[in-house]
Amino acid sequence: MSVMSREWLLTEQPASRRQAHVGQAYRTWLALRGNRLAMVGLGIIVVLILMAVLAPLIAPYDPIQGGDLRTERLLPPSWQHLMGTDDLARDIWSRVAYGSRITLMVVALVAVIATPVGLLVGTISGYFGGVVDTVLMRITDIFLAFPQLVLALAFVAALGPGIENAIIAISITSWPPYARLARAETLTIRNADHIAAIKLQGASSLRIIWGHVVPLCLSSVVIRVTLDMAGIILTAAGLGFLGLGAQPPQPEWGAMIAEGRQFIIDNWWVSTMPGIAIFVVSLGFNFLGDGLRDVMDPKARK
Repeated sequence: MSVMSREWLLTEQPASRRQAHVGQAYRTWLALRGNRLAMVGLGIIVVLILMAVLAPLIAPYDPIQGGDLRTERLLPPSWQHLMGTDDLARDIWSRVAYGSRITLMVVALVAVIATPVGLLVGTISGYFGGVVDTVLMRITDIFLAFPQLVLALAFVAALGPGIENAIIAISITSWPPYARLARAETLTIRNADHIAAIKLQGASSLRIIWGHVVPLCLSSVVIRVTLDMAGIILTAAGLGFLGLGAQPPQPEWGAMIAEGRQFIIDNWWVSTMPGIAIFVVSLGFNFLGDGLRDVMDPKARK
């Protein structure tokens, strides 16, 4: 990057709104880059995305169709099968690579569904207060009264097993913490001077919430969503392990652990390899979430 470009990004007196936004994003990146664990987490997530995109290229075998059951069943890790094979002679590395697509899909869809719902409920509740706040927060409390996995199990049992229903169930149980966080942020914002000035200009409540309150709550919610990704992955894997998530023969990591639990003593790699994948990806999201919290949370800045 040239010196002029860096000066343009880091100037204290931006000439336009676009320059201010781009400059703030660049400062955030510089601060994040200085956090080693956050960069490790970002690297893990990038590898997960690349694995999902390049699965047909990096997986040497079909993830569904197994090999010869007489000679290729339950083979230990080797150069031919990097993570070994399972009881149906399927290459575990190929299944883990294709399983990253399911994990990434679950994480992305839950974030896309649950985050806007929680943000909308929390900002409306905090901005209007009164009866609206009481009703919305009591509904939120009902969801928070149950452990997320237990509540997700109940919804999946009602909807039926399957990856689509698992995503819906996880989304339904994931939005309440975001609503609570957005409400708390909104309560500190709604009486600010600039909000009062916007009201005096005749702006509607919808415009104030969408254009001014939501952007100020967004950074805290994004941090919380990133930190919750590990829990979402574990919940999805738990549903898959119990047979309520992705159905066989889909290469979902939780279901793979369930399929290999009967061989855990003599053929440890069948369950261990997808378990390591869940652990590493969950750790990556936690590292990145901690780094984003240090960089983006104003309360954490010194």
